Amino acid sequence: MATIGIDFLSKTMYLEDRTVRLQLWDTAGQERFRSLIPSYIRDSTVAVVVYDITNANSFHQTSKWIDDVRTERGSDVIIMLVGNKTDLSDKRQVSTEEGERKAKELNVMFIETSAKAGYNVKQLFRRVAAALPGMDSTENKPPEDMHEVVLKDSPNETKDPEGGCAC
Repeated sequence: MATIGIDFLSKTMYLEDRTVRLQLWDTAGQERFRSLIPSYIRDSTVAVVVYDITNANSFHQTSKWIDDVRTERGSDVIIMLVGNKTDLSDKRQVSTEEGERKAKELNVMFIETSAKAGYNVKQLFRRVAAALPGMDSTENKPPEDMHEVVLKDSPNETKDPEGGCAC
């Protein structure tokens, strides 16, 4: 079902040992709601910009929406470009490669989905939630300013059999 007006959904996800609550505001990309977008994304951490793979014009409009998000939120916002309606691949006007290329050029994440068929929808939300600040696994990574030093016994060292000092 197409979005008419602005739709809101709250989704709770469980990732590893964390619970993440996503608040989703769907404006359906309608031009008449464009002036409201800044108030909806002002405190957002993530923006999901969706285009219809069967409509090349909707794909071309994504650059403008991404620019609007960055104008309002700066470069610290996570942006996911989503090609939707993969269930209509026989009517495809935008290739996966075009979507990937645009995402790379704009330095945003990319995925293709079918909201109707449920294809990649959970994966989309998992990737968005995993990209949130503080979600990267740091427990096995040393801080960037620390260097690992491995200490080994030197094969040339001889130990005093009586444990005495070599002073």
